[in-house]
Amino acid sequence: MPQVRTAALGIWIGAGSRYEEDRQAGISHFLEHMFFKGTDTRSALDIAQAADAVGAQLNAFTDREATVLYAKALARHLPHVCDLTADMLLHSALDPEALERERQVILEEIKMYEDSPDELVQDLFAQTIWNGHPLGRPVIGSVETVQQLRREDFLGYQERRYRPNNVIVAVAGDVVHSAMVQLVADTLGGWQGTAAPLVLEPPQARPDITLRAKETEQVHLTLGMRGLPQAHDARHAMAILDNILGGGMSSRLFQEIREKRGLVYTITSYHAAYREGGLFVIYGAMSPSAAPQVTGLILKEIEKIKDGVSAAELQRAKESYKGAIMLSLVHRQPDVPAGPLANLLRPTDLAGRVPLPHRRRHCGPGGGDGAGSARAGANGDGGDRPLPRRRPPGRRPAGGVPRGGCRHRLTP
Repeated sequence: MPQVRTAALGIWIGAGSRYEEDRQAGISHFLEHMFFKGTDTRSALDIAQAADAVGAQLNAFTDREATVLYAKALARHLPHVCDLTADMLLHSALDPEALERERQVILEEIKMYEDSPDELVQDLFAQTIWNGHPLGRPVIGSVETVQQLRREDFLGYQERRYRPNNVIVAVAGDVVHSAMVQLVADTLGGWQGTAAPLVLEPPQARPDITLRAKETEQVHLTLGMRGLPQAHDARHAMAILDNILGGGMSSRLFQEIREKRGLVYTITSYHAAYREGGLFVIYGAMSPSAAPQVTGLILKEIEKIKDGVSAAELQRAKESYKGAIMLSLVHRQPDVPAGPLANLLRPTDLAGRVPLPHRRRHCGPGGGDGAGSARAGANGDGGDRPLPRRRPPGRRPAGGVPRGGCRHRLTP
C-alpha cells in the first residue's frame, strides 16, 4: 500500500473460548489480559513505554475461535513492534501477583457485562440455541471459573494452543512481503512445538425461549435461527438477506418497526459465522409494553421476505454490501490499514473473522471493551447500533492476498 506510511501487524492464534475445557471457561480471555502485564525482561510499564516510544497502538481481543494481538505504527517502526509483540507472546511472565490483580479486573468486567443487557442478551441467545456446545459459551467465562484459574492452567493452555502451527501472522500497509517474512522469522522463528488437532463437533440449533428478569427500562430481545458456517457458498447471499431485513435505515425491520410505528430505538439483524456453524439474529430494544407487538412484527417480516424481494431492493442491498466491503478496507482511518489487515484472512483460515457480536472481549493496555466496527448511521445517528459489532462485509472476498499486504503461517 504505497499510499500510506503506516503498517498494521496482527497475530491470530487459534485459541478462543470454544477450545476451552468447561472448568477453564474464560482462560483465553484471561491469558490475553496477561500478555500486557509483563514478560521475562519487560514490566507492564516497559511494554507500554516501548509502544509509546514509537507511537504504536498496541491492543488485543479474544473471541470464540481466536485470540488476536495486533499493533499499528509507522512502517519504519515495524521491526520494533514485531520484537515487542513476540516478547509478549513467547515470554509472558504470568507473575502470580499480577494474575491476582487481573483476576479482580476480570471479575469487575463480568459485573459490567451483567449490567449491560444489550450485550448479555446476545450470550443468552447463543447459550440457548447452542445449548451445551462450546460455541455457546461466553468468551469471558464465569465468576466461578475465573476464580479457579491458576498459573499452571495458563501454562498448560499455552502448551496446548499457543503453537506455531496454530498461528497466522498478517501484515498490511507500507511493507514488502519478503522483508516481512524475514522479520517474522527473526522474531518468532524460535517458537517451537505443535498444537494437536481437535475434533470439532458442529453446533446443533434447538428451538427454545429464555427469559432473564432485570430491572431495566427496556426489554432487550433477540430472535434468531441457524445460520451458515464461514466458508458456505451462500454466505454472500446471507449477507444480502441480512442487509435487506435489518441492515440499515432502508431495511424492512427499521422502516416497519421504527420509522412507521416508532416502537423501538434500536432494531437490527446480523449474521455470525464460525467454522462449523452460524447464527442469524434479529435484535431490538423496546419498552416492555411494546415487546409483544414488536415480536409479532418481526415474525411477520420474516414471513414476508419468503415471498421474495424486488429488483430495486436487491440492487440497493448489493450496492450497500459492496460499499461496506470497500469501506472496511480503510477502517474509518484511511492512513491506518487495520481494515486490510483483518481482510487478509479468508473465512477458512484458522482464526476465523466473524465473532458473535457483543462477546468479542476487547482488552489490551487501555482496558476498554469497545473494539469492533459499528454499522454507523444504520439507525439514523450513527450511535445506536449494538456494540461492538463486526459484519460479514468486513471479511475479505474469496481470492488472493490484497496488494500491499502479506500473511505468513508459522510452522514448527
